Amino acid sequence: MVSRRVLRDFTGLEDCDKPTRDAMLNFSFYLTIGDMDEAFKSIRLIKSKTVWENMARMCVKSRRLDVARVCLGNMGHAQGARALREAEVHPELEARVAVLAIQLGMLDDAERLYKSCKRYDLLNKFYQATGQWQQALETAETNDRVHLRTTYYSYAKHLEAMGDRSMVGQAGHYEKSDTYRFEVPRMLLEDVVSLELYINKTKEKSLYKWWGQYLESQSDLESALRYYEYAQDYLSLVRVYCYLGNLQKAAEIANETGNRAASYHLARQYESQEDIKQSVHFYTRAQAYNNAIRLCKENGLDDQLMNLALLSNPEDMMEAACYYEEKGDHMDRAVMLYHKAGHFSKALELAFSTQQFGALQLIAEDLDENSDPTLLSRCSDFFIKHSQYEKAVELLVVAKKYHEALQLCLDQNLTISEEFAESMTVSRDSKEISEEARRDLLERIADCCMRQGNYHLATKKYTQAGSKVKAMKALLKSGDTEKIVFFAGVSRQKEIYIMAANYLQSLDWRSDPEIMKNIIGFYTKGRAPDLLAGFYEACAQVEIDEYQNYEKALGALSEAYKCLSKAKALSAEEQDRRLARMQHRISLVKRFVQARRLFEEDPAEAVLLCKSLLEEAELDPAVRIGDAYGFLVEHYCRQGSFQEAYHTLEEMTKRVPSLNVAFYVSQRSLEALQRAVGLPPMGVMQDRGNKQDSGDEEDEVEEVMEDVQGD
Repeated sequence: MVSRRVLRDFTGLEDCDKPTRDAMLNFSFYLTIGDMDEAFKSIRLIKSKTVWENMARMCVKSRRLDVARVCLGNMGHAQGARALREAEVHPELEARVAVLAIQLGMLDDAERLYKSCKRYDLLNKFYQATGQWQQALETAETNDRVHLRTTYYSYAKHLEAMGDRSMVGQAGHYEKSDTYRFEVPRMLLEDVVSLELYINKTKEKSLYKWWGQYLESQSDLESALRYYEYAQDYLSLVRVYCYLGNLQKAAEIANETGNRAASYHLARQYESQEDIKQSVHFYTRAQAYNNAIRLCKENGLDDQLMNLALLSNPEDMMEAACYYEEKGDHMDRAVMLYHKAGHFSKALELAFSTQQFGALQLIAEDLDENSDPTLLSRCSDFFIKHSQYEKAVELLVVAKKYHEALQLCLDQNLTISEEFAESMTVSRDSKEISEEARRDLLERIADCCMRQGNYHLATKKYTQAGSKVKAMKALLKSGDTEKIVFFAGVSRQKEIYIMAANYLQSLDWRSDPEIMKNIIGFYTKGRAPDLLAGFYEACAQVEIDEYQNYEKALGALSEAYKCLSKAKALSAEEQDRRLARMQHRISLVKRFVQARRLFEEDPAEAVLLCKSLLEEAELDPAVRIGDAYGFLVEHYCRQGSFQEAYHTLEEMTKRVPSLNVAFYVSQRSLEALQRAVGLPPMGVMQDRGNKQDSGDEEDEVEEVMEDVQGD
């Protein structure tokens, strides 16, 4: 009931002697604990190939390729050792072990190993090598599609080698591998009937063409023409028709299809028959312009030669140009062809010698910065000589002779456009000229724009040159207030702030509070307190002259005094003199304001203050004499002292005869005075309502002044 079974590691050692058995036991032990040196020492004396083969099989299970190499060497398995060495290119261990398994005949293990490492390409080759073609095709279709066509081709070759010539077998797989165009004709060449049936069935143009060539080789030209037509092989059609002498049919095919090869072949046939016209025509259709040009030159077809040369390459153009030049006729054509061929120097030389102005213009349009400077200079001189200054300037710019171009613009009064100015503007990273020379060039461009009145472009070029002050001067001449304010804001330079503020003062700042704010802001940013003081004085004078608002004028004068006291640009003597004058003016205005305020509480005191003001020698313009007298006249009229009012009015007209009384004394008071004293009507009296027309403007100015005083 007991059976004896040999362990896997001891297969083939059933009848061995005790030393061999002990050696295998020691080998298994040391191999298990990983001591490979002792393991090899244990088995080095074993001579049995069976034992070594068994150990190699164990290496497939344990995946010990290092041990497998020793085993294969002791087995004398040179082929297996070589295959194992070549398998080292595979990065997957399972793939290398699978190669060992194949060499030892362990095919199931090899298949399993290839699947486990997902090397379906190697698995596909394995199936093909073992004759498992269905498995190989399935693997290629599902997991190795990159080798699908190769697999079909290999299977088709296998079937052909096995003698299976059925259309389902070989032809079908050749079609799937996309090699049927040459493999099927090769395979079926001995069976012409089957081959013709296959070609008619597939309707492949390449096969039609091949079959047509085969039929032509068999002298069946009629059938060959039919298949050439199926294949749309127009060259072969034209070739056969030419062989048959039917040139008319060949010409129809070449003209209808436009096939270049067919046209070229037909042109050669016509040339051999000395039909030059048709030959040139078909050479042209074939775009073989050099042959067409050759025929035109040989037969004097100059008109056709020009058209063909323009269609051809530069070499043919040069050849045709030389032909025209040698003949001496149609020199304009020679110039044009030299130009089109890119030989500008030759074209210009010929154009200069023959004085062809129109051709020179065309050539000059294609000259660029890469052209020869000598050519550019010659062209510009030619255009200057013939008063074509704009074209000459363009060429000078292309030649980078910017100063000469600018001078020509000035001499001939040519307008410098923005596009032209930009073409002369050299970029900062350019290595052609230094930065200093670049700025000098930009300033010269701007100077020219200034002379021509193009102030905005001049501003742009001055700015690019870094001359912001000059740019501001150009902008001031343009009178563009919005851009002046913007440029001053972004420049952030003291001089520019002051220039902008001075310009804004020349505008109607009284009616535009925004301008007034900018003036004050620019003078403040420009650190010009003396100029700001002058502006505040002007504001005070406006309040007095336009609105008779001495309270606001007093505030403006106070601000002017503060600014003037901070002015460091003035000399001490000048500053003291101006401060003293302003202080005196402030005191006069303050006394008049005080007299007005006292009028309701103490009229007598107010009158005394006003009379004391009139005794001041330098009262006007701090307090206008008319305002002071008008105050007294109004007071007397209210009190009913019309006689006093009349004497005051009379004194006023004697002191300043040119005064407009109606501007300082109300119409109602004048009428009351006229009735009381019996004065004749005064023609100079006018409606004082004109003074109130700008009431809204006064309110806006008042808001600006309050904002500035608050700041």
